[in-house]
Amino acid sequence: MNLDELDILLVEDNPTDAELTMRALKRKNLANKLVWVKNGEEALNFIHAQGQYQDRDPEDLPHLILLDLRMPKVDGLEVLKELKASEHTKRIPVVVLTSSQQDRDVVESYKLGVNSYVSKPVEFDEFIDAVSTLGLYWMLINKHP
Repeated sequence: MNLDELDILLVEDNPTDAELTMRALKRKNLANKLVWVKNGEEALNFIHAQGQYQDRDPEDLPHLILLDLRMPKVDGLEVLKELKASEHTKRIPVVVLTSSQQDRDVVESYKLGVNSYVSKPVEFDEFIDAVSTLGLYWMLINKHP
């Protein structure tokens, strides 16, 4: 895939959840330009074109970031904080897609500037529907800056 055509950056450490998310987006033809990274550190390296992504153009930013919160190395709240603090990345819509339903995570995410917070449904069909709806809204209905 040509990374200068990136639409969605999926930041998810759980391979099953990542696969379900990608499957749901593929059903709506929204996963053709998707990159999956497996933790917060890898996400920041990708965004800033560092480490294994140093050959990537840092000006080619995703149109949407789907971000899990509970991840090894750097958690989702730290990623969100860094993204929204930077002039270069603060306009990228970030949707937290997490299993956490804790009020403090919701409140902290919105304090840090998240655009939407979605708790992952447990049931397969509900999960697929939720991710499909998210993808359609953020990629087709929402106007990008």
